[in-house]
Amino acid sequence: MIEIIRHKEAWDAVIDRFGEGDFYHTYDYHEISRNSNELPVLVKYEEGDKLIALPLLLRKIEGTPYRDATSVYGYPGPLTLNVDSGFDNAPFRKAFRALLIENNYVSVFSRLNPFISGQEFALHQMEETVTLGKVIYINLKRKPEEQLRHYNKRLRTYINKCRRKYEIKKALSRREVKHFIAMYYENMRRVDAKPKYFFEESYFFRLLQSASFETDILLATDLETQSVVAGAMFIKKNRIVQYHLSGVKEEYLNLNPVKLLLDEMRIRATNEGYSYLNLGGGVGNREDSLFQFKSGYSKDREFFKVWRYIANEELYRELVQEKEQKNCDLDYKKCYDFFPCYRCEIR
Repeated sequence: MIEIIRHKEAWDAVIDRFGEGDFYHTYDYHEISRNSNELPVLVKYEEGDKLIALPLLLRKIEGTPYRDATSVYGYPGPLTLNVDSGFDNAPFRKAFRALLIENNYVSVFSRLNPFISGQEFALHQMEETVTLGKVIYINLKRKPEEQLRHYNKRLRTYINKCRRKYEIKKALSRREVKHFIAMYYENMRRVDAKPKYFFEESYFFRLLQSASFETDILLATDLETQSVVAGAMFIKKNRIVQYHLSGVKEEYLNLNPVKLLLDEMRIRATNEGYSYLNLGGGVGNREDSLFQFKSGYSKDREFFKVWRYIANEELYRELVQEKEQKNCDLDYKKCYDFFPCYRCEIR
C-alpha cells in the first residue's frame, strides 16, 4: 500500500518507526527549509513487514498543469525497514510510478544519505543513482585517541593554540543566537554565496526550537577581549551529528576558531554516544579548499549520491525542448550537471 502523508503527527509517527532517521527526514526540517511554492510530503509504502518512507517537496512546473518533486537540501533519501539486498522492489516501483502518473508528476530528485542503509536497495532499477562526490566524516565509534590519530599534525597544532586562546560555550540566549547569525551572514558575504544561503532569522530559531531533533550552536569567545569571534551549528538525531552552518569574524580567520568548535563537537558527541559526525564535502561536491579543510579531521569518506527519476519520459522530453537554452548542446540523458533538465540554472 502506498500513500502520501502531509500532516506532522502522521509524518512523525512513521519516522519514529525507523531507528536511523536523520534530521533531514523530519517534518519540522521540511517545513522550516521549504520555499513558499513547495509542499512537504512523506511517501509511505508498506508491504508486510517492509516499510519505505521517502520525504519530498512537491512543486508546480510553471506554465504547465504538471508537477515534480525534489528533496530538501542535505542528506535525506528514503528510510527503509526490513529492506536488504534480497528485497524485490517491483511492487514498490509499480505503485510509486502509478502514484506519480495519477497526480501529474513528471520527475523526482532526491539527495541520498551516506549513513543510512537500504536506500539503494529500495531504489534499485528506478532510473539512476549518481555519485557526485564524497563527504568526510569522523567515526565516533572509535576511541577518542584513535579519532585524534586521524587528524593531520598541522590541524592538531592549530586546535591546541585555539584551546589556549578561546573559551567555548553553547549559545543559549536570543542575543547569542543573533550574534551567531550575524557571523554566518558575514561568512556568506565573504564567499559571495548565492542568495538562497542567506536564511531568514526565523530559520535559525525554528531549528533551535524543534523537538524533532537537537540543535546546538557552539560559540568561541576570545579570552583576552571577551568577544564572540566564531560559531558553528550542529544538528543531532539518532546516531548522526551533522555540521550544518558556521561563521567566523574576518580578523580571526588566520587561526580560525571554527577548527576548535568542530573538535569540541567531536568530543561532546562521542561522550553522548553518537556514531558519526558528518562534516560534508566541498562546494558543489568538488574536492576544493573547503574539502581539504575538512579532510584534516579524518581519513573516513563516504560517497555522496543523488537519485534521479523520470516518471513520464514523453512529458519530460517535451518540457526540456520547450525550456531548452540556445547555448546548451548537451543531451539531457547525458547531462549530470542539473536535474531535472527543464529547471536548469547553469546554462
